[in-house]
Amino acid sequence: MNDKQRVAEHAAQLIQADMLVGLGTGSTANFFIEALARRQQQEGLALEVVSSSVVSAIKAQQLGLKIRGMEHISRLDVYVDGADEVAPDLTLLKGRGSDLVREKLLAKAAKAFWVLIDPSKRVERIGQNFPIPIEVLPFAWQLLSRSLEQIGGQPKLRANGDGLFVTSSGSLVLDTVFDPALDGKTLNDRLNALPGIPEHGIFADLATAVFCGQDGAVLEHHDLPRVPPRRPE
Repeated sequence: MNDKQRVAEHAAQLIQADMLVGLGTGSTANFFIEALARRQQQEGLALEVVSSSVVSAIKAQQLGLKIRGMEHISRLDVYVDGADEVAPDLTLLKGRGSDLVREKLLAKAAKAFWVLIDPSKRVERIGQNFPIPIEVLPFAWQLLSRSLEQIGGQPKLRANGDGLFVTSSGSLVLDTVFDPALDGKTLNDRLNALPGIPEHGIFADLATAVFCGQDGAVLEHHDLPRVPPRRPE
């Protein structure tokens, strides 16, 4: 069992009967869906799930989990997903995939948001390893590029083969690199203030717990050692 599987199994064991559980998207989320389905089959655990993507919905359905449509919920008990980066203050970077709007809606609606990671996802600051994905309305991408440049960003349209990457909500994505001096929460506030952005990949003040699979164990965020500083490049 690798670290991703171990942390997914740990989270699945914390799910209680009759919960409404939000499912994330990606490799770690897939392990969680599989572990949850096993508990349902082996223990008769009664629960319902809400998916952040078509991919996760199909997987959950194939494994026999009962799915409720997002349009039929106003709250959920817990949302479980991975992250691309996690800063010490639990600000997250997500969005290498295509379902940012759904993911942030579920994270906001949940009583608890559990983030499942391995040590490679821990960073000193958001944007350390990846650009910030920013969804933009197709007709406004040039206007938004200019706005992002004005707040210190270097945006680049995300490609998909010979065309452009399109999210599940029909947006284009500007992958944007910012000055390392800007912290995640400052960037979050600046991006939220720009008109024409359906959503972006910074998740601030949403995660309630981070579980990290590391060296055969699962550690919670308050037990994790400090992120070692990066060497100057």
